[in-house]
Amino acid sequence: MRVFPGGIFEFFGNDLFGYFRMIFSELMRMHTNKLLDVMRAKCFVTGTVMIFGLFGGKASASSEDLFWKWFVKNEAALYAMEQPNEALFDELSAKFEAINEDLAFEFSPVKGNGKKEFVVSAGGIKASFPAVEAVIDAAPKLERWEWVRYRPRRLPLNNISFGGIDVNVEDVRYVMGKDGNKVGIILFMPGYSDEQHSLFGQIGYLLLDEALGEYTVATKVGFIQFQAPDTAYFDQSSPLPQLPGHFDEYHGIGRVQ
Repeated sequence: MRVFPGGIFEFFGNDLFGYFRMIFSELMRMHTNKLLDVMRAKCFVTGTVMIFGLFGGKASASSEDLFWKWFVKNEAALYAMEQPNEALFDELSAKFEAINEDLAFEFSPVKGNGKKEFVVSAGGIKASFPAVEAVIDAAPKLERWEWVRYRPRRLPLNNISFGGIDVNVEDVRYVMGKDGNKVGIILFMPGYSDEQHSLFGQIGYLLLDEALGEYTVATKVGFIQFQAPDTAYFDQSSPLPQLPGHFDEYHGIGRVQ
């Protein structure tokens, strides 16, 4: 064990999860004044994910119902879409953004069961979790769709390109540290610099959402730090693809209660 500000490091080993998911979407807008710890990237995750951030006014009483009425009316076009359709997404965004300023959505391709996933995300902002719940609770039952609360884990993890920075998940490493009743995480990313902390921070949050899921990151992860590989604790680090298994084993053996 090694001690540092935030807790005691403990390390585990475990097999990676054996399932693969592909989800894509595209970021539309984001607030420029969001704090880094509640921001998610404007980015394209290579080959798999494009994310839409939708920011607008406060929800009205019927905003969820209005959105789902529009969705049902356009269900055939949304289901048939295989590549981002700007006009359709602009219209969808106009309906969706009225619900809550922090919500985002993602689509998946058609899965093996013939269904698409529609993910409703709070962008990692816990204060907007009730809005996610309200949207999903109001969702209709549609034969060709599955509704997902919060960005789920996506395994294997995807490489990320954003702001001229390409991040290969195989090059990213991490350490976990106990942080009270939570687990703190340091991510080591090649090319990281203090001058580009914001860019790498946004990429880092997306990587954590992919590895652990948005809800878990927001509720079970404590401190989050981003560093270059030549900094402290790197010699204790593990490859990022091992994080889901390590994190689950840590919680599964009851070390964080």
